[in-house]
Amino acid sequence: MSAVATPAPTGLKKNYLTALKEALFEEMASNQDMVCIGEDIGILGGAFGVTDGLRTEFGPQRVIDAPISEAAIVGVACGMCLNGKTAMVEMQFIDFISCGFDQIVNMVATYHYRTAGEVAIPMVIRGPAGGYGGGALYHSQMNEAWFANSPGLKIVCPSTPADAKGLLKSALRDPNPVLLYEMKELYRLRAIEEELEEGDAALVPFGKAATRREGDDITIVTYGNNVYHCLEAAKNLDKEGFSAEVIDIRSLVPLDEQAIIESVKKTNRLLVVNEAPRTCGFAGEILARLSQEAFMYLDAPPARITRLDTPVPWVKPLETYVLPSVEKITEAALRICRF
Repeated sequence: MSAVATPAPTGLKKNYLTALKEALFEEMASNQDMVCIGEDIGILGGAFGVTDGLRTEFGPQRVIDAPISEAAIVGVACGMCLNGKTAMVEMQFIDFISCGFDQIVNMVATYHYRTAGEVAIPMVIRGPAGGYGGGALYHSQMNEAWFANSPGLKIVCPSTPADAKGLLKSALRDPNPVLLYEMKELYRLRAIEEELEEGDAALVPFGKAATRREGDDITIVTYGNNVYHCLEAAKNLDKEGFSAEVIDIRSLVPLDEQAIIESVKKTNRLLVVNEAPRTCGFAGEILARLSQEAFMYLDAPPARITRLDTPVPWVKPLETYVLPSVEKITEAALRICRF
């Protein structure tokens, strides 16, 4: 793959969705073996417009509208990867990824291992995820823990436009399968727009957490939509005399454990926040690892705020009730700080 030239940033701030589009256009232009496949990604440009214009620019042989069958889409993409292609697979909503589950965990994830490292599957599976928009139970899920439990898959979840572009570009250059969870509630959020790098300068490495706010009294670890809820909660903690450090892990697999440990060494308190269900969710995995590796630094029992173990309701007050919120995060963090 030839390196992409790196023009100077324009100074124009762009949203999360535009960042994803830029990543796809840049990587399609630089990698002639890259193809995109998914439901309505060509003529329609995707349910949310992430692939808008891609078919016009690169043609129907490289941007393929597929029938409604996630298992077939992933299977066909896997076959293309076995024949030298790099495949971007779009799930119209990440909830529907369950229909392609067998192909992902038993075929795509295991190929490199089954062939003793001789065969790679350069595939990215991406799609809109998460709640807070009234999408109800089939359009609001965070199911990343299913795949974190499947060796052979990398998993990333950007919270900012720069990370959306940089992590997707890195994923499309990775020789093995990557799942990218996009926060659809952030797609067009004006408040988080930012200037984007172009070409290689935009790349964001896997396994490297970002400290979104520095603090001394408690470490709050999170990703996705909840980065912004945690930052708001940190402001509430300031008013109570406590300083919170907010860490956005960005990459679940591989996980930057050391960044969390170093923060806990400083603050001696830990709260983990994510919007997946509580039982067997990724928040529990972070707590388990930190309890094993950094228990001696903790001055209070660590805790987690997650979605309740229930489907996501459509009615707004009920959705708010089951998902993490600024109020729930503030309350839990204060309880830990005052222990």
